[in-house]
Amino acid sequence: GGFWTNSIAILTDAVHDLGDSISLGLAWYFDKLSHRERTPRHTFGYRRFRLLGGLITGVMLLLGLGFVLYHAVGRLTDPQEVRAPGMLALAVLGVLFNGAAVLHVKSGTSLTEKLVSWHLIEDTLGWLAVLIGAGIMMVWDVPIVDPILSISISMIVLWNVGRNLKKVFSVMLQATPDSFDAEAFETDVLAIDGIESVHHIHCWSIDGESHVLSAHLVLDAADVDVAKIKEQVRDLVDSQDFEHITLETERPGEPCPQNE
Repeated sequence: GGFWTNSIAILTDAVHDLGDSISLGLAWYFDKLSHRERTPRHTFGYRRFRLLGGLITGVMLLLGLGFVLYHAVGRLTDPQEVRAPGMLALAVLGVLFNGAAVLHVKSGTSLTEKLVSWHLIEDTLGWLAVLIGAGIMMVWDVPIVDPILSISISMIVLWNVGRNLKKVFSVMLQATPDSFDAEAFETDVLAIDGIESVHHIHCWSIDGESHVLSAHLVLDAADVDVAKIKEQVRDLVDSQDFEHITLETERPGEPCPQNE
């Protein structure tokens, strides 16, 4: 269709859709893999594989966007005539099929599902741009509209893909989740009776949705109720998405083994 209509928008959408099909297949595979039960080798389970799917999907999107932009910029300086009626017919099909796919995945919550959703939104907007451009070019002889719309859509999607890839890298590098404030947590812990100090506070996310927290609590007396104190500390983050909370206690004057 792209060669027949001589439309750079349709050509780039066609190549991009092929790349999407490959990356979406990988995302689907890794998401299925992430639901496997934990094993002695993968004690947190396989959910972190979702990040790998999201990373590959994001990279594929960037490559597709680069292809679109390269050819669209070339058409800015050398506009070419296109078959607008054929573009219009192909664009209607593109909007219908990609729009249906967006509706199917829009409720996803994982990072991979969000990237996949933007994948499909990008495709739908790309075909919508073709539809609008074809309509304009059927009325006026302005072939430069085709690359301008392609570039505009690409830049919008690039911004959103970049934000989601940043989140993927943040989780992979075990950054503290945005929902957790380490300083506020330390202040709240120190306000609990029986705790003298707290250190080695570590918080990271498994897959962007389920988090892990560990901390060392220094007790202010030898006869405090350790179980009660741990329960109070856990209550501080009970409303957040923590799957594993590990709390180690140290008696007054007892050296921390991790500091030795």
